[in-house]
Amino acid sequence: MRGDLTESAVRRPQVASRRPRHPRPGGESAAAWGMLAPTLLLLGLLAVYPLLYALYLSMTTAQVGAPGRFVGLENFLRLPHTAIFALTLWNTVLYTVSAVAVKLALGLVLAFVLAQRAPGMKWIRGAVLVPWVAPISLSVLAWTWMFDSTFSVFNWALMHLHLISGPIGWLGTPRLARFAVVLVNVWSGLPFFGITFLAGLVTIPQELYEAATVDGVGALGRVRRITLPLLRPVIATVVLFSVVMTSSDFATIFVLTHGGPMNTTQVLSTLAFRLGLATGDLGNGAAISLYLFPALLLATTVQARLMRRTWQW
Repeated sequence: MRGDLTESAVRRPQVASRRPRHPRPGGESAAAWGMLAPTLLLLGLLAVYPLLYALYLSMTTAQVGAPGRFVGLENFLRLPHTAIFALTLWNTVLYTVSAVAVKLALGLVLAFVLAQRAPGMKWIRGAVLVPWVAPISLSVLAWTWMFDSTFSVFNWALMHLHLISGPIGWLGTPRLARFAVVLVNVWSGLPFFGITFLAGLVTIPQELYEAATVDGVGALGRVRRITLPLLRPVIATVVLFSVVMTSSDFATIFVLTHGGPMNTTQVLSTLAFRLGLATGDLGNGAAISLYLFPALLLATTVQARLMRRTWQW
């Protein structure tokens, strides 16, 4: 009897063990989609819907105030046979290739310069970004004044240096106008190339350069064998992004030359504006604005697959 009481007094009450609570199936997924919903809604309203609506308009004969009729791919097939579109397509390709090539070459040089350790380099890196972050319309207005045939600061400097005898019509000559629009685009886009390449440079281990130096590799050899191969994913991404942005550049051309003289600086974006909004031909305007979309989409897809399969970050 006493043993039973002692055993019962020593015995501790048993507490029911709590089982770990498992999240409900799909609970985390529902929460994730709920947090993504505002962003997806904005993307849908500001990007997906305008793209789909432009695609619909490009396959119709819609005019301002008139819905038009569905014609399929007729607008796209008719565009290459028009003289103004052929010239505009050539101008767009020339403008894009020239500007991106110059920004690529100068961007690498700028990145190497900004990577150096020197007094005040942090301030210089911040100042370099000013052309890229400044409103493009205001910047191009300043360039318009600098290229003005009467008040051009370039003409004033060249005349005082006795390099020219009279003022030059920068924006009235076809070749000089093309040079001017490329120059302004390079000026505004170069900081993005330089800063992005600089970010890639600082991620390259210094041990690789030290080992190459010990092996007797010169400066150019280190750039060719170490820097450029390791920067290849960054270069490809920046170039593709710049191709998309440059080929669709509207503000630079419209503010600086309005597509002139004689349509020598007319690009697809400004021609789409002229036809779609200025003259009210919404169908052809939408077709022009989407003409390069399949090529850009294909280039983006190919690059993404190459980065996933062959390149390592």
